[in-house]
Order: sequence, then structure tokens, then C-alpha cells
Amino acid sequence: MTEEQIAEWQSAAREGFDVEGLRGRGRPRLGADGPSAVIPVRMDKAMLEELMARAERDGLTRSEAIRAAVKAWSHAV
Repeated sequence: MTEEQIAEWQSAAREGFDVEGLRGRGRPRLGADGPSAVIPVRMDKAMLEELMARAERDGLTRSEAIRAAVKAWSHAV
């Protein structure tokens, strides 16, 4: 940290910050229903490897893949 950096930060603080441009804390909400629940799920090594392989093929995160699978299962007749 240098005196120059401190002076720049002080100047920026005096000018004020764009509060609307600041990112909120935590992860983004998944929907309009409020905060999302975190649900721990246990998987054996083989199932987790299959999940990760499918998620990678589909360009999804692990959580997105799990949500997609649950959504498909819960809407199945």
C-alpha cells in the first residue's frame, strides 16, 4: 500500500460511490420467492462423477444440473 493509493482511495471516497452499481452480498436468488434453501445431498463417487460429466457436457454447473434433474423428475407423470 502506498501513499499514492491511499490518496486515490480518499479522493474516491470523498466523491462518493455509485451504490446502485455495488454488488449485493451472497448468491443471487433463484426466483422471486425469497432466499433459496440449501439442501445437502449425499452421492457415491460413481454418481457424482456421472453428474459432473453430464453437467460439463451440457454446460451446466453441478447445482444447475441437479435442479434440472429434480425439475424433470417432479414434472414427470
